[in-house]
Amino acid sequence: MFMDPQISQIAQIKDPKTYAIIGAAMEVHRELGCGFLEAVYQEAMAVELAHREIPFQREVDLPVFYKGGKLHTGYRVDFLCYGDVVTELKALAGITGVEEAISINYLKASKQHTGLLLNFGAPSLQFRRFVF
Repeated sequence: MFMDPQISQIAQIKDPKTYAIIGAAMEVHRELGCGFLEAVYQEAMAVELAHREIPFQREVDLPVFYKGGKLHTGYRVDFLCYGDVVTELKALAGITGVEEAISINYLKASKQHTGLLLNFGAPSLQFRRFVF
């Protein structure tokens, strides 16, 4: 199986920050299950992160630069945890390459190195960890 050298799945690198965030997401999914809108999971996730004393900012604007200039259009990530873990939430039937590509673009735009994609829409929580 070929794997992009820029991307690492969670099984390959252990990171206490992303484990803590995933643990919070698992609790939210255990409590709510699947079937809610993404906004419900975002609010519940904020409550759970605060309860676990995981530092976070919600709906953080990420600028995008082109040829040294800042574009008017940027991204807004759902959470920035610990000041450096870009965390995106979804409520879809499954994660596809599109959602993974968007998460990688968030890392590029933010100049951060670690990202999480959390999907609450499946019967079990789905997650991907990216290192750029």
